[in-house]
Amino acid sequence: MNYNEFPSPCYVVDEDLLRKNLEILKSVEDRTGCHILLAQKAFSMYATFPLIGQYLDGVTSSSLFEARLGCEEMGKEVHIYAPAYREDEFDEILKYSGHIVFNSYTQWIKYRDKVKACGKHVECGIRINPEYSEIETDIYNPCFTNSRMGMTLKNFEAHDFEGIDGLHFHTMCEQNSDTLWRTVQVVDEKFGKYLKNLKWINFGGGHHITRDDYDIETLVKSILFIKEKYGIEVYLEPGEAVALNTGFLISTVLDVMENGMEIAILDTSAACHMPDVLEMPYRPNVIGAGQPGEYQHTYRFGGPTCLAGDIIGDYSFRDPLRPGDKVVFCDMAIYSMVKNNTFNGVNLPSIALFSEAEGARVLKTFGYEDFKSRL
Repeated sequence: MNYNEFPSPCYVVDEDLLRKNLEILKSVEDRTGCHILLAQKAFSMYATFPLIGQYLDGVTSSSLFEARLGCEEMGKEVHIYAPAYREDEFDEILKYSGHIVFNSYTQWIKYRDKVKACGKHVECGIRINPEYSEIETDIYNPCFTNSRMGMTLKNFEAHDFEGIDGLHFHTMCEQNSDTLWRTVQVVDEKFGKYLKNLKWINFGGGHHITRDDYDIETLVKSILFIKEKYGIEVYLEPGEAVALNTGFLISTVLDVMENGMEIAILDTSAACHMPDVLEMPYRPNVIGAGQPGEYQHTYRFGGPTCLAGDIIGDYSFRDPLRPGDKVVFCDMAIYSMVKNNTFNGVNLPSIALFSEAEGARVLKTFGYEDFKSRL
């Protein structure tokens, strides 16, 4: 990949790496008969949807707009879940969705007659909260105390869910399949008596299936355990696993200054272009760079905004950095394009694809009107 073929800053997704991930996911589908969906909340680059649709069964959505995008751009199964649906959007949600998961009994009661009268077959599910999760950070833990995500067993048992086709749980974040296996045991113990009367169960997302150290055999065991015990279909909806390590953010050094250490100002911003760096927080890898002090020249990378904390991290290089040098951040397909913003009027990165066969293709660039039209 010739970084100079792209504008700066620019998100670049490598289609060959994406296909490699999709082949792993398809192998799980083939071995288990499960259905894997793309969670668009992590990756909504619809130029890749035709490729993804060759391998996966469809998309899962968190909003009307995601449901519409998945329907129009992939044209396969569209599932949707939200903590609550807007009444003025629900008819349109029905238009695009084939599976709707409700977060509560009151939401199900409110909309079930609309589902029945919509003129097409729509399967409905309830999100459950098994009150078991191994996520240690509350902001990412759907089962933390007083969570709004899903119904606990106590609340579930208090109602009649006639007409419900499936259950949905999502309790994981960037975790391996041993966590899923333990979670499935809890779900089976608490909700198993209901599964025998249903069509499907959705294991949600957070499965890092395409990570190098991921234990696929335990994933297969977990899926088959439920499928064979209850004779129902199993869905998974990973987001990160689809596009994990397939994307890059190409940026350029604008200036180098000194204040107790060398500081490189880039044309890309943690706050605007990779907000998970501040929210998680984490330090993304950079091609050709090492840990602070590992190589001779160490720099702190900062963005061009007025936010004092717009800091990406500290990196070391064998050679000194100069204005105009390219800096390439890794794993920038997920939670980047879907979360970026124009704080300070900083422009959005361009969006591009790369493959060995077709080379570099810049799909979209942004400008002033994109900034103005949001305000």
